[in-house]
Amino acid sequence: MRVCIPRFLQIGKGGMDSVPELLAAIGGLKKPLIVTDKNMIALGYVDRLISILQASGISFEIFDEVVPDPTDTVIFSGINVLVSAKCDCVIGIGGGSPLDTAKAIAVMSQGSTDLENYRPPAISNAPGLPILAIPTTAGTGSEVTHHTVIIRSSTQEKISCRGEAFMPTAAVIDYELTLSMPKRLSIDNAIDTMTHGIEAYVSKKASLFSDRMALDCLRLVGPNLPRIYKDPEDEKARELLMFAATLGGLAFTNASICLVHAMSRPLGALFHIPHGLSNAMLLPQVTEFSVQSAPDRYADCAKAMGIASTLDPNSVACKKLVQALYVYQENFEVPSLSAYGLEREIFEKSMGAMIDDAIRSGAPKNNPKEPSQEEMREIYEKAW
Repeated sequence: MRVCIPRFLQIGKGGMDSVPELLAAIGGLKKPLIVTDKNMIALGYVDRLISILQASGISFEIFDEVVPDPTDTVIFSGINVLVSAKCDCVIGIGGGSPLDTAKAIAVMSQGSTDLENYRPPAISNAPGLPILAIPTTAGTGSEVTHHTVIIRSSTQEKISCRGEAFMPTAAVIDYELTLSMPKRLSIDNAIDTMTHGIEAYVSKKASLFSDRMALDCLRLVGPNLPRIYKDPEDEKARELLMFAATLGGLAFTNASICLVHAMSRPLGALFHIPHGLSNAMLLPQVTEFSVQSAPDRYADCAKAMGIASTLDPNSVACKKLVQALYVYQENFEVPSLSAYGLEREIFEKSMGAMIDDAIRSGAPKNNPKEPSQEEMREIYEKAW
């Protein structure tokens, strides 16, 4: 069992203040490229980071052109800024897109700039520049994963780049940075975290290490998802969901993702549905399809989340899990694909491409039950 994790995790309130110390500990780094988006600028998080760096006499450069579902063209622009400014490391601050962009810039600036060379099953282990990740959302787990998802502009296909090179060297896990998240994003990210925990635990690549991270992730997300829906300003729930997201990231990066993520991927690439939301749209349907192929594992998930009693037989726990996930969709206002606004004709025409894209990801092979193309079509139809 080989485990891949960051060298440093700064966990807790006020963690951003430790950035200069982390840069020094990593190796006396002198000039980071700050990778972020316009929203982080507007919220003042980047100004706060700049003040911390300036107080320690650390120079920097800013690249704030990150977009949702980052593309290779965005990465190339960031690399140009990094090279021109002679930066020696990268700091990503924001949600999944800024963190993935930062990771890609750090790795591709030191290696190939052809995204095709990172297509699975390619594994990138050669070191890139050091990466410091500062997440401001609680969901993607990108701060502790060796995955980076980038869209190939020429085909609009999402490519999941993988390898130890993409693992951040350090990460700051500060729940205070999530307090500005709107309610919809908070819920979607929490369900994304739930998906990470479940898929890591039922994956065919699960291990003793990933099992522990996955179940602890689910123990935290289960009771705190309803709390954050009821009161988005519940700081304790925010703190626990932030930690759950990190545990979920550690779980799935060491066990891999499964069918939910595989089928979610093309929804983001083709229709620009946010990642957390597209996972939430598919989680009950995929779980219902898969549950009988790993009843012991799914029952453990239900019990960890508090959906089922520890005394429930596995068959009962599995039934409760599927029912609860559908209730979550209803109670937490997760739209169907049709309610989201997808046009039926375009959806049907895109079905073949979506299924092909999901298969190319390789993730369906990790699922307890590997689906046929027709079964994947049926799952998409249920989500419609």
